Amino acid sequence: MPEQRGPAGTIRYWAAAKAAAGTAEEPYAAGTLAEALAAARRRHAARPEFARVLQRCSFLVDGDPVGTRDHTTVRLAEGGTVEVLPPFAGG
Repeated sequence: MPEQRGPAGTIRYWAAAKAAAGTAEEPYAAGTLAEALAAARRRHAARPEFARVLQRCSFLVDGDPVGTRDHTTVRLAEGGTVEVLPPFAGG
């Protein structure tokens, strides 16, 4: 397994993302959101629904919405938090 690099923090999964991951949260060690999500996909490769759910999710990094920004440009901080938010029903 390749050595993890970059700042360390926490990924938190909500609703359908939590169910697909099989956990509420897990650590990351990555410099960008793209790297953290790629590592999460590898960790959960045995759960194909996880990758499908991630495609529909929105993300908050340290409380700030990522929106349409390219995930390779979203830097992660030491001790930071990535919130993985699937679409919510209702209104």
